[in-house]
Amino acid sequence: MNDPVLELKGIEKAYLRGTPGEISVLHGLDLTVARGETVALVAPSGAGKSTLLHIAGLLDTPDSGSVAIGGRQMAGLSERARTEVRRGELGFVYQFHHLLPEFTAAENIVLPQLANGVARASAEARARALLAQVGVGARAGHRPAELSGGEQQRVAFCRALANGPSLLLADEPTGNLDPATANQVFETLLSLVRSTGLSALVATHNLELAARMDRVLHLDTGHLA
Repeated sequence: MNDPVLELKGIEKAYLRGTPGEISVLHGLDLTVARGETVALVAPSGAGKSTLLHIAGLLDTPDSGSVAIGGRQMAGLSERARTEVRRGELGFVYQFHHLLPEFTAAENIVLPQLANGVARASAEARARALLAQVGVGARAGHRPAELSGGEQQRVAFCRALANGPSLLLADEPTGNLDPATANQVFETLLSLVRSTGLSALVATHNLELAARMDRVLHLDTGHLA
């Protein structure tokens, strides 16, 4: 296996911890994603896939266990340092695109680059190149409300890749699309990931789409199989 870009070891997570109503979500979970690997995470609703992705993406912390990204342990990092890792090493895509409605498609991709210290001209050039790569270059100047659902999600993919992350985390990225559009958008996602050598951990209910990835993991009752 290539060097891992993500390592989760012994992850435990419960909500309302220590109370009579405690809900245990993840139980001693181990997960490794290699560089350049695409991994599908299949789980029924409520099984904890979003919790797992949030922990992997440093948006939440486990009750116990360790998280390493690019071989670097995340435990003990300040919130500022965690934010820098999220901004530079991780890309996020959700079921709903969450594009900023007052900005154009290109501007939605430029903004995270500016926040990461990239010069505007370079950020704009990268935005145009990414949009062209996913087939919506002609829509760069359009705002989200002027785009179809599939186009909006392609822009969201570009935004996730704007800062050149090493790991893409996606939570039901085609769950809000009709089957035909979902198929096209998923192919776009895989093409982007594989052309850049990116790693991806993608949660999906769609077994047909999951089967196109390098590895499929099933999450149930807090364990992976």
